[in-house]
Amino acid sequence: MKWTDVNEIAISLADSKTDVDPRYVNFVDLRNWVLALEGFNDDPNHSGEKILEAIQAAWIEEVE
Repeated sequence: MKWTDVNEIAISLADSKTDVDPRYVNFVDLRNWVLALEGFNDDPNHSGEKILEAIQAAWIEEVE
């Protein structure tokens, strides 16, 4: 997975963080959780606020 795989990341987070409400996740935690996902192999420095916002929005949509 790469940072641009927003929907795939959101699905993985929804599956692995079932006890977390994505509306209240801070970007530091979100970034760390993405980096820890199995199959994620992109450059950690390529994340930014816009991509993290997109991941969070997709995750919220996934759990609703």
